[in-house]
Amino acid sequence: MTTEKQSDTVYKLTLDNGDTITLVGTAHVSADSVKEVHDTLDATEPDMVCLELDNGRFKAKTEKNAYDNMNLQKVFKEGKTFLILANTALASFQKRMGLNTGSMPGEEILSAGEYAKEKGIPISLCDRDITVTFKRAWAMSGAWNKVKLLVSLFGAIFEKEKFSEEDIEKMKNSDTLQEMMGELSRELPAAKKALIDERDRYLATSIYTAAGHNKFAVIGAGHMQGIIKTIGDLEAGRIDTDLSQISQTPAPSKIGRLAGWIIPSAIVLYILFCFLNYGFSQGMKNFMLWVLSNGLTTMLFAILALAHPLNWIVALVSAPVAVMSPVVGVGMFTGMAEAGLKKPRVKDFETISDDISTFRGWFRNKVLHTFTVFFATTFGSIIGTVLTFPVVLRIFGKS
Repeated sequence: MTTEKQSDTVYKLTLDNGDTITLVGTAHVSADSVKEVHDTLDATEPDMVCLELDNGRFKAKTEKNAYDNMNLQKVFKEGKTFLILANTALASFQKRMGLNTGSMPGEEILSAGEYAKEKGIPISLCDRDITVTFKRAWAMSGAWNKVKLLVSLFGAIFEKEKFSEEDIEKMKNSDTLQEMMGELSRELPAAKKALIDERDRYLATSIYTAAGHNKFAVIGAGHMQGIIKTIGDLEAGRIDTDLSQISQTPAPSKIGRLAGWIIPSAIVLYILFCFLNYGFSQGMKNFMLWVLSNGLTTMLFAILALAHPLNWIVALVSAPVAVMSPVVGVGMFTGMAEAGLKKPRVKDFETISDDISTFRGWFRNKVLHTFTVFFATTFGSIIGTVLTFPVVLRIFGKS
């Protein structure tokens, strides 16, 4: 394979069999990137256009009602709350960057897709499912890195820094990108592996194996060098095209599965201890004190989150039950209930990427408000078990 650098952001790869792959690295919110994609695509006249998108994100960007069709209750039931928020936070951050340059997030990728459609050129969506990426980043991170990942996520949500068009263009500079990647590797190595390294391989392999002899690929500039290296490794036979291992969510570790049973087991053992040592009456009293301290504290947090009054009862009743399960949490119950009691409007889905960056927006937007209730009641249940119950026990119980 030979590599020809045609500009700072355009590389042409010629494979051993004579096929060519033209890679265009973009900043995703750069007006110059959009123009560069158009010009390079016209000059290349490819027989396949590869896009750094997966099916889910492609639909979200091209179908106006993609968010409208979101079933919030299903989101909570399937444990996808963090995934939806992470994706929305990223979209919000990119949108705010794009407002300063006049280019919306991913416009250059969509314009490439539109060009291909007009010219009758097939397209290939080459990125890994965003859900798998986020799940792998989360699963591969330790407890402390999970905290840092959440801090980074909410930091991006409420980031108010404005980016000039010049700042955006600098993001395509290789030195700048190397510095950013190095920082991510140091701070969040597991997340970097899932978000960058694995996707480099996935994107490169998908582009390499896509049909066509003269392929054109639009990718984020941060993936350029990783993709070139991976395609070179594929050509040389140093790696194969099997992506099965990085295409699925890793199974929870044994320690992770056992950790979910720690609190339920501790509560059960404590209650049994009370019954055996203090008798049925005192044991039952201590058990009810735990039920009430957990339920009432969770209900208080539901009230503070401005949940629907009927959802206060859901929080009160479901909190003690959810604590005893390593599979479901109280947030699932209260989130589903809030989504049913205060059904989001179309407007809420349309403004979610703007509302997510303001404190008021988390209460005004009905979609985000369901997430507010989810997090508030989850936190309330933890407080009720870890902090409130010991205090109530010292005052009213016997241990």
